[in-house]
Amino acid sequence: MLALSIGLALLAALGNAGASVLQRRAAAELGPDPAGAAHGSWLTGLVHRRVWVWGAALLGVSGVLQALALATGPLSVVQPVMSTELMFTLVVGGFVFHRRPDARTRWAFAAMAVGLGAFLALADPTDGRATVPMAAWLWTALGAGLFMAVLGAVSTRLPPSARAAVLGTATATGFAVTAALLKDALGRLPDGVDAVLTSWMPYAAIVVGLGSFLLLQVTLRAGSLVASQPALTLGDALLSVVLGVCLFAEDVHLGWRVAPEALALALLVAGCVQLARSPLVTEDSAAPGEEADPTARQDHW
Repeated sequence: MLALSIGLALLAALGNAGASVLQRRAAAELGPDPAGAAHGSWLTGLVHRRVWVWGAALLGVSGVLQALALATGPLSVVQPVMSTELMFTLVVGGFVFHRRPDARTRWAFAAMAVGLGAFLALADPTDGRATVPMAAWLWTALGAGLFMAVLGAVSTRLPPSARAAVLGTATATGFAVTAALLKDALGRLPDGVDAVLTSWMPYAAIVVGLGSFLLLQVTLRAGSLVASQPALTLGDALLSVVLGVCLFAEDVHLGWRVAPEALALALLVAGCVQLARSPLVTEDSAAPGEEADPTARQDHW
């Protein structure tokens, strides 16, 4: 079951990568809001672009695959595996726009893969309880909501790159909570479909997920992708490990493994940051055949 869960999570990450490339392309084609445009009119413009709609549809398919992965494996395994989305973004972006990664990008790819694999092998997360007590959800909702609100308030006073990183962390928090809600809802399947549909978790997951999706669009326009992508990718993975332990009582091995786990995480972070700097990620919105200006593209994001 763990192998099935990891396989489904990898497919979900691949789908997310494809959706990300399509949605970033749509956002780049739309450009900045014209002077005098209504606040939020850019979102209406995105919805009317076919490439963005296809990206949203692919994101929905990925959500189903992620739900199946969560139903068959620990949260603290599924969500870190989902961080491979950034690596798949390089592969998809390179294939679609006919660009080959340079040597530094390939080393960063390897560093992230090795760091992730080493961390999961050392932490060796195991399944805990299938469902979460209501009291634990109340504390989680209070903590996560307050954390996201503070990040949102702080972001309004920051320059673009810092704002993108802070909003990326808030978005990652929303996605991690959404995944936890889905896992809790699916944990009630042994009691029948009615037990799932009559619980509040799936509906809360829809609300939180949609809110996080909208916040993601704001994050992508807030500043550099180099600033936002590591926060999005790693924030979701690491927060999900915390939620897995706190909500589902999943067991993560520490003790003597803390030092090598920290080294593995450092390698993972370094690889993620370098991958986010790759032209295959930062310039994936350029039209085929165009020579993108890396500085201008980064500033746009």
